[in-house]
Amino acid sequence: MTVPWLGKEMAALRAAYEADRMPHALLIHEAPGAGGDWLANWIAQLVLETDRNQHPDWINLRPIDESRQIRIEQVRELAQDLALTSHQGGYKVGLLSPADVLNRFAANALLKTLEEPPARTVLILVATQPSRLPATILSRCQRVRVAAPSRAEAVSWLESARGKGDWEAVLDIVGEAPMLAAELDSSAVVQIGAEVRRGLEQATAGTSDPVATAEAWSRAELPLRLRCFENWLTEHIRGQFGTKGFLTEVGAVTYLQPPETVLNIRQLFELLDGVRDLKSALDTPINRGLALESLLRRLASRGRAEAVSRAR
Repeated sequence: MTVPWLGKEMAALRAAYEADRMPHALLIHEAPGAGGDWLANWIAQLVLETDRNQHPDWINLRPIDESRQIRIEQVRELAQDLALTSHQGGYKVGLLSPADVLNRFAANALLKTLEEPPARTVLILVATQPSRLPATILSRCQRVRVAAPSRAEAVSWLESARGKGDWEAVLDIVGEAPMLAAELDSSAVVQIGAEVRRGLEQATAGTSDPVATAEAWSRAELPLRLRCFENWLTEHIRGQFGTKGFLTEVGAVTYLQPPETVLNIRQLFELLDGVRDLKSALDTPINRGLALESLLRRLASRGRAEAVSRAR
């Protein structure tokens, strides 16, 4: 199925390929759930000139085991594979997604391949937070920006891909992330999203029990609940900025002047980082309930501080 909001990027990449100017390394900087992996797979199919599935010249690197990281041994194996002659005489393609979970050693190993890329190879990195990658890697990749589609585009695409559903409500909950929404049960998302939002508002107001809430949330659909938490925080940050912009790479202090506002926005960003860290650690042996309880307590503390500030 086509993805209409990626048409401009697809046209530019196709033109580069047809002119034999395909970059050795591409960094797809995507808004979460906007189609970065879809575009990467489309690029692979373009340069391999056939379906990438089971193609011998297609190498797909993702986090292994429970580490949630791409490790050095994976990158070394990738480099060895790319150095070999293509099985079908064309390109070899390597995908690293999400690339922003490369650990330090893996990133250093990847840099060697980027500095001396084998002929007729394309490395594709997909990341929502490229700032987590070393500057030396970023400087050697041509960046392709994948922004979130408009709401109308997202709803239209979801209806074509999944059929009728309350997609407006789903996107209100998970954010402008149609690729993510397409993987979910729309009715379950609406129900869980409403529950999470209610719980977060109660936590901010100090009218809920963070222990009980954390325990209940950690028992069922925690990844989705954390996504809702992340999107709720993002909405509040956007409200402070007065924008609906793409905010995965911004810092608070750049934009805000009043000290009390800076404090508030810093706390929101710290909470957002905490939610994202917990999301990335879900497959590790952490105490999920305790980690979530800590985030809810921090949210309640911020709510109390804000209430005191307004009362002055």
